[in-house]
Order: sequence, then structure tokens, then C-alpha cells
Amino acid sequence: MRSLSLRAPSAMPGFGISFGILMAVLSVVVLLPIAALLGRGLLIGPADLWDMVNSRRIGNALVLSFRAALVAALFNLVFGLALAWVLVRYEFWGKRVIDAAVDLPFALPTAVAGIALTTLYAPSGVFGQALAPFGIQVAYTELGIWTALIFVGLPFVVRTVQPVIAELDAEVEEVSATLGAGRAHTLRRVVLPTLTPALLTGFALALARSVGEYGSVIFIAGNIPNLTEIAPLLIVIRLEEYDYDAAAAIGIAMLFISFAMLLAINLIQIWSRRRIGLV
Repeated sequence: MRSLSLRAPSAMPGFGISFGILMAVLSVVVLLPIAALLGRGLLIGPADLWDMVNSRRIGNALVLSFRAALVAALFNLVFGLALAWVLVRYEFWGKRVIDAAVDLPFALPTAVAGIALTTLYAPSGVFGQALAPFGIQVAYTELGIWTALIFVGLPFVVRTVQPVIAELDAEVEEVSATLGAGRAHTLRRVVLPTLTPALLTGFALALARSVGEYGSVIFIAGNIPNLTEIAPLLIVIRLEEYDYDAAAAIGIAMLFISFAMLLAINLIQIWSRRRIGLV
């Protein structure tokens, strides 16, 4: 007599060992470090944690990090969509080169990217000298931080949206046009609803990458306390000072803020999927 099983049969055998390996890797890479950080916070105590995070320097660093990450992610959301659309829907000379260049921030070490951007946008750099007559300074300002975060976050939006655009049937847009809809109406009511889940995913990935970015930012930011000093740099400074409690406090603050932002994005993504009938 066959034994009854509550687990549905799967085409892939070895559920037990596969699940065990998955949980082991997830625990070592994600869960245990987060648990250690939260455990350190419990040892410090909520009152002391709040006193550390509530300082002016740490507060300004946290606000700057999340504000710059949000601005960069929003910029990448718009222009990443435009770039992905052009790469999928149009044929032009140099398309393959541009398509390959999108992945450059993935392969390029962040420190190298930071040095290159600083060299270009410094007051003595090529772009810095060109922008100086207009009163625009990029390097050593918050604008420089935005530039670095846009550079590292753009591929996340492009590569997330690009396959969805490729699967989007152009005939749907043609039908919308034959029914009298303009381009703006077709984009707003036909194209964007289909792309919204992928756009939100790319936005979340770009935002998450930008919040924790360090190497490409510290060179172009100038690292001026209360002005251009980001939270990841302040964590490193506290570690170098052997102030592990303060470093843990900043890390816990970033963890909770990031979790809240990503949770909100995921809830919006679930709502958008249900709205267009994907869930």
C-alpha cells in the first residue's frame, strides 16, 4: 500500500537535500549575519542605540544615503526604461556596443568607477571644466554622489525591464493606435501597466544597490561630515576607531530603513500584479 504524502510530486527529485542546501547557504550568507547584527543591538540596548543613531552626524549620513539612493533609483527608473526600450525596439549602428556597455558597472570594480568619475567630474577634469562656466560642480558634492549611484544602479533597471519589453507584442500597440489612441495614451494605458511589475523590481534592485554602495562614492563625494559623508563610510570610520557599538547602531538603522522601503515596494508590486491580472 502506497504511503500518503502531503507534498505534491515534483519533476525535480531530491526536495529534502535541495531544501537543506538552500537553507544552509541562506543561513550562512544572509540570516546569520543579520542575526549577529541584531544580537549586537540587543546587547547594546534600545536606549543606547537610539542615542547613537540620533546624533547629528549619523542622522545626516543616513538621510544623505537614502535620499541619494532614492534620487538615483528614480532617475534610473525613467532613463533605464527609455534605454531598454530603444535597445529592444530599434536597430541602429553601435547597438551591440551600447548593449554590452550597460553591463560595465557589473564587471568594473567600484573603486575604479569612483576614481574614473572623480577624474572626469573634478574641477580640473574634462566634464568638470565644461560644467564650471554654468556654476555646476559635480565632484565633492551631493550631485557627485547621485552620479556615482546612477552609474552603478542603471543596469539593474535595464536588464530587468528589457526581457519584458522583448516579450511585449507590438501588435497590441498597433491595435491601440488603430482604435484612435495617441502615443501618450497607449504608453500610459497599454504599455506601462504591463511593465510596472518589472519596473518596480528594477527600481528595488537599484535602490538596494545604491543604499549600500561604498567604493564608487567615497572618491567623488569628498566625505565632508554632515554634508557629503554617507552612512557606509561612517560605519567604516567607526570600525577603524574600534567603536563597534556605533558601527552596529548605524548598520541596524540602515537595515530597518531598507527593510521598510523594500517592503513598501513589494506591496506596491503585488498590488500592480493583481491589478493587471498576473496574480
